Amino acid sequence: MSIFTGSYITTIVCLVGAFFWGEHVKPGTGFACVFIAAVLGILEVSLSFDNAVVNAAKLDKMTPQWQHRFITWGIAIAVFGMRFLFPLIIVAIFSGLHISKVFPMALNEPLKYAEYLHQSHAAVVSFGGAFLMMLFLQFFMNKRSHMWLKFIEKPLSKLANIKYLDFLTVVLIVCFILSKQSLYHENDIIIPALIGAFIFTLINKLALFIEEKEHRHEADAIAHAAKGGFISFIYLELIDASFSLDGVLGAFALSHDIIIITLGLCIGAIFVRSLTIMLVEKKTLKSFIYLESGAHWAIGVLAMIMFISTYKEVPEIFTALSGLLIILASLYSSVKHNKGITSKEN
Repeated sequence: MSIFTGSYITTIVCLVGAFFWGEHVKPGTGFACVFIAAVLGILEVSLSFDNAVVNAAKLDKMTPQWQHRFITWGIAIAVFGMRFLFPLIIVAIFSGLHISKVFPMALNEPLKYAEYLHQSHAAVVSFGGAFLMMLFLQFFMNKRSHMWLKFIEKPLSKLANIKYLDFLTVVLIVCFILSKQSLYHENDIIIPALIGAFIFTLINKLALFIEEKEHRHEADAIAHAAKGGFISFIYLELIDASFSLDGVLGAFALSHDIIIITLGLCIGAIFVRSLTIMLVEKKTLKSFIYLESGAHWAIGVLAMIMFISTYKEVPEIFTALSGLLIILASLYSSVKHNKGITSKEN
């Protein structure tokens, strides 16, 4: 439980902060703000459990130094960068205002701020949806030793040799989404989606290139490992960012107060980091062999939900439960598999 000590402390601090901030803004609303922050934290964790699994799979292959940087630097980026600064930057872009004027707007004119953020929804989730869909396809369009849903995963793995099929698939999905949209929103969807898919491809290719050089040139292994660690760090931060996009935007359905939203999402982000550390230290992915597959199926579902949300509202609770149920199903299959091996050995 020591892994979660920091998360518990952060939760207490954030909830106390939410209470006093609520009382400061409007006396008598402190406990309501505490409730909202707690709900946001729970939603963030339920939306991002698959994120923790993917992080753990990648983090397990990184050097201890880069693991530590992800846990320390990464949490600062996740909390301050994505949950607080990123929405301000998005509103600054869509409103045409300088970011120094956006923060006062967020504090003093929350409804106006939320309206600007709502206008950015299609562009933001298109980017995140494309990035996560590429992650989903890249995982399943490769040969793996353990397959959960074999009747689907086995045929997908045979497509590994077809270059850029994952990118083409994302383009086709975007074309379908555009058929549901008005021409007015066309550029808000296709450009961010293509950027998301391109960035994923670029980061992935760089990581593979550095790994190959590391194996070929043992003398330069330390230098290549440092570069590989940096690329993996950026890769993980982009995954975390893509996961948080929907949660950050959806949080405004519960509150328009940027401080309460940041505090609530901070609780969730810290717990997701703790879950990641637990999965790495306990070697959970090796013990539950289908969990990684389940996490990527949940990612695929989340990506499609993000695309669908560009033209149709999807309840946050449906998004959270769909991913969670898939993860639990893969966990159950892993436990069943382990019991089968144990019974054969006995």
